[in-house]
Amino acid sequence: MPTQVLYRTSVTATGGRDGAARSEDGRVDVQLSTPRELGGAGGAGTNPEQLFAAGYAACFIGALRVAGKELRLTVPSDTSIVATVGIGPRSEGGFGITADLLVRLPGLPREDAEKLVAAAHRICPYSNATRNNIDVGLTVA
Repeated sequence: MPTQVLYRTSVTATGGRDGAARSEDGRVDVQLSTPRELGGAGGAGTNPEQLFAAGYAACFIGALRVAGKELRLTVPSDTSIVATVGIGPRSEGGFGITADLLVRLPGLPREDAEKLVAAAHRICPYSNATRNNIDVGLTVA
């Protein structure tokens, strides 16, 4: 299914998990370090899993807003998402990741919150990219 690209960006990584990453416009400029759990030194830098979690959480809030318009439900201004990303070896070889989203929609009735989350999961580009590729857990707090 073709995608009509409305925005495109580039980030250059150097040095792998113990290197750096910088976006073409310089807005993202981070040092990377490998977590101790993956055999690294656990330095002060961030890692790809943290960056993925941040992107997924932020994008999912945007998808909640689109879903809210479609469902005629107001997404609370203090909505938050805790995205937890895991990494480890796969039984088939190589490594895989998991993602769990804890969605907080304060003041919204649970039934409405669950409808919003389900609709957002169909809309979110991260959800669409990961669907049937990694385990994604959705929890409404």
